[in-house]
Amino acid sequence: MSLPSAQSSDPPGSRRRKPPEHTQEPSSDLGPQAAHSDEQIYGRGQGLNPTDTCTAATHHSICPGLCTTMCMPPNMCSGHNACDDSREEIQGKRTIKAENEVEANKLVNNYRFGFRKWKSHVTERPFEDRSEVVKELYSELNIIKPHTGNSHLITCGNVAYVLLFGWWVSLAHFLVSILMFITITGVPYGKLCWKLSCYFLWPFGKSIQEIGNTLRRCCEQSPDCECSIDGVSDNSPVLLPSPTEVPVSETPGRPPRTSFWCRFSTYTWLLLGYPPLVVIHSLACFFSWILVFTIPISKMNGRTLTVILLLPPEDVSVSSSSQRREIKNQGYEARALLCCYHAVNWYYYKYTVDGINVFAVNLLPLVIVAIVIGYIDKENKYASSEVKFAIATGSIIPLSYYIGMGIASISAQSNFAVGAVVNATFGSITELTFYITALLRGHHAANPCLQEVVKAALTGTLLGCILFIPGICMIIGGLRHSEQRFNSRSTGVSSALLFISVGGVFAPTLFSKAYGNLVCDACSNSSTGNSSGPFVCHNCHYDLNNGTLFHSHVEPLVYTVSILLPAAYLIGLIFTLKTHSHICNIHVGEGQGTEPSYGHTKLLTGHIGAVVHWSRWRSLLILIMATVLTSVCADLATEHIQPILNQPNFSQYFIGVTVLAMVPEIPEIVNGIQFALQNNISLSLEVGGCIAVQVCMLQIPVLVLFNAFYDVGFVLLFSDLHLWACIFSVIVVNYIFMDGKSDYFQGTALVVVYLILLALYYFAPSPAGC
Repeated sequence: MSLPSAQSSDPPGSRRRKPPEHTQEPSSDLGPQAAHSDEQIYGRGQGLNPTDTCTAATHHSICPGLCTTMCMPPNMCSGHNACDDSREEIQGKRTIKAENEVEANKLVNNYRFGFRKWKSHVTERPFEDRSEVVKELYSELNIIKPHTGNSHLITCGNVAYVLLFGWWVSLAHFLVSILMFITITGVPYGKLCWKLSCYFLWPFGKSIQEIGNTLRRCCEQSPDCECSIDGVSDNSPVLLPSPTEVPVSETPGRPPRTSFWCRFSTYTWLLLGYPPLVVIHSLACFFSWILVFTIPISKMNGRTLTVILLLPPEDVSVSSSSQRREIKNQGYEARALLCCYHAVNWYYYKYTVDGINVFAVNLLPLVIVAIVIGYIDKENKYASSEVKFAIATGSIIPLSYYIGMGIASISAQSNFAVGAVVNATFGSITELTFYITALLRGHHAANPCLQEVVKAALTGTLLGCILFIPGICMIIGGLRHSEQRFNSRSTGVSSALLFISVGGVFAPTLFSKAYGNLVCDACSNSSTGNSSGPFVCHNCHYDLNNGTLFHSHVEPLVYTVSILLPAAYLIGLIFTLKTHSHICNIHVGEGQGTEPSYGHTKLLTGHIGAVVHWSRWRSLLILIMATVLTSVCADLATEHIQPILNQPNFSQYFIGVTVLAMVPEIPEIVNGIQFALQNNISLSLEVGGCIAVQVCMLQIPVLVLFNAFYDVGFVLLFSDLHLWACIFSVIVVNYIFMDGKSDYFQGTALVVVYLILLALYYFAPSPAGC
């Protein structure tokens, strides 16, 4: 619930209680999409208690003196139900703070029915507005900090650097220095490599600088000096990354410096010394980037490779001092090139490249690897089918992230119709691509097991969205915020809609069990020699292939449900995006908005201008490319899934409800966790609900429609385990969401129920035909 206006004043005697979002600590979102309270949504039932506070200007029918801690008696106001109206109106308002209009559209889309929730920013944030911690993440390691003692440099991360990277990078520079000394002409580079060898063994607190004319002339006049700048006054400010260098004329009578590209030593260095260091620094840069939290090491090696090693050796000064001050223009001139203090920074999990999270960037090469080994190594000479399946499945994770980013970018920059179409079509494209690919491969190979795997994946997605995603978000959010509140009425509506969707999906299964004939493949007498003893029957199932029940009753019911569910989804979209769009109307203002009308959402923005990471056309191109690559990876995964299914240790159901169901949803799980960490548990719960609704109302009807046009044997009839697991999960979730509060204990309960169901699938017998 929001306060009606960010600048409204309280009448005398009124008491106002701030919602939890006003008092929460600054966001820990430290990437380019980080925001200082970037997403403060005050929804129904969050914050103010209607019995404690009434607001004077909430509605024109409320008396001016209504703002008291208790509602006025009916005889003191012309409208005796004014307090009730004011409560309903306050509950119907939200205040959304955003940085620009594009981010505002993205935030509002998070509250629209059928739209997938996206946490990351789709626009660039002004760098100067970010915190010092964020600026340090994106620094080029060329700023020398004052007052950094050696005691602060001995950390576990720095020691780990020496063990993982420092010793062999330092050894490589030492060997290259020996090689340069042997060539005679490369002696200056040999000296430089010796200094860099000492530097890379323990670079923390040391600095590498490019010296200017004055300092270079000092070194030329005193060859034995080490070009040290320790004598600089300690009262000057911190050494800036790129101070303006004052040109100093050469001393008359002295021969001019030989150009860097006119020296024989330069070409000796580029032919003998530089190439091996390229390999060494490239390897260190790659491995430290893959580890993410060691990105400072990657930056240090990259800057050394591209800048420092290509400078004249006399222009590079390596200082061992841990503290540096600015060199004034009238004194020595130098430019800091490299200065690293810590090899590890745990906040790099928020680091982004062009708006893309670093983990998604690092996982993208998996797609190339999966395609190369999948289509070139047909005979499994270099990789087994299990390895190919794992790589192909893992490559779906970054592709799902790119698809989500593209959907959010297009929706935030377009009107409601385009956003609805993009969300409805591409929102489920990852899962549908895998399901259709598996059904086609199973049909061509006459393998009914893949159809059961698809049904298990559909059920696993429902179970994960109903139990695991809300549960893990409650646990992580509860550990940080103790107790979180959400609108139980709104969540109850979502749960009821989910119950209706699940009921519609499993209606043909319930119908078949009510009217089908139970048949068994084999029955045997358990009592030897006694014909009247009990019989033991095996592989019992309902006979739906007799042509009468299925074709005359079950199949028409399946098509009816497949029409009604998308129709309900379409009606929900029209309701929230068109006929009742005022519920999520957008008002953009300079830090504060005008008083919204009844039920409107007030939107507060700080920066009107927006620089989007991806334009609409770029987002569409990425969506198409990611969709094509997803289909390729899904084809490879289904091609190599059979050895996994043949494992005797666990049921085929287990693969479907775990790996195939939850791997594409990992970006959604991350979004939900980020919402929970920022005390927005409402959106965390909506993340799973939205996916589950799309599974029931879009994905399953699409599969039925696809089977109608191209018969792949997909029948919308689920096993008893799928049926009762989903119904039980919906009942549990409705019970947990009843009080409108969440904590880590309730989240643990949901996760434990989810794990119990996974155990059932793990030990369940394999489905028929597998």
